[in-house]
Parts: sequence; C-alpha cells; structure tokens
Amino acid sequence: MISVDFDFDKIAKKLDGITAASKEALRPAAQAGAEIFYIESKWRAPVSDEAHFFYGKNSKKTGVRYFFKSGNLRDSIYQYYNKRLSAPGKAVYSISWNHQKAPYGSMVEYGTSRAPAHPFLRPAYDAASERAKDAVLDVMRNSINEAIK
Repeated sequence: MISVDFDFDKIAKKLDGITAASKEALRPAAQAGAEIFYIESKWRAPVSDEAHFFYGKNSKKTGVRYFFKSGNLRDSIYQYYNKRLSAPGKAVYSISWNHQKAPYGSMVEYGTSRAPAHPFLRPAYDAASERAKDAVLDVMRNSINEAIK
C-alpha cells in the first residue's frame, strides 16, 4: 500500500501568493501595454511641415482662428489610467489626443467632407497589438514567477 501525504496549507498559501502577485501586477502590466500603444501613436501621428491655422465653427462670424505649431497633434497625445472603465481585476488605460490642445484631431483621424482621413490611432493599435500583449504578459509572468519562488 502506498501512502501519500499532502500539506494543503502550504499549497493554499502558495496559491494565495500567486493570486496576490497577479492582482498587484495588473495595473503595471496594463501600463506596460499602454506605453507600447502610446509610443506607436505618437510615432504615427501626422506632422505637417509647417505651422497652420485652424478655423473653428464660428470663425466666419467671429473671425477667430487658432494657430498651431508643427507637431502639435503628436505632442498632444497622452495616456492615462481610466478609473471609470477600470474595475477590480481590470485595469484600463486610454490613449488619445488632448482635444483642447489639438481640437482638429478627429478631423485628421477620420477626415471631413473636404479633407481625407489620415488615421494614426487605429493603425497604431493594429501595429502594436502583439507587442503590447507581449509586454503585458511579460510583466504578469515576471510577477507570478517571483511569487512562485
């Protein structure tokens, strides 16, 4: 007869450590993936050769126009931890452009009736998805490996 004795308390403690490590690594892992998208988005944002003016909705009435230096859209891209979309077990980072610094961003991304689209966010997502996923998994894997030791 073979007798096997397991110490389930040790196994439970190890599993609790792995669970705690994965919860603790969630936000840093999500940020590592977001950083990949952020860099790719900045790299893909179109930059004009020269500064330009933007005419708002009421510019014909008011005569107001806004001056933007070259690279303004690229420089307005940011990332942030989105508390509204995040939840326990879910960390969401958003990457976009600052709509006050570059109010014309959506016209560049989606185009207008008079100007073609020059998308950069969606192509950045498509190009960086695998690298971002790998970055997230690396952070999670390293955290869990540390907990296993």
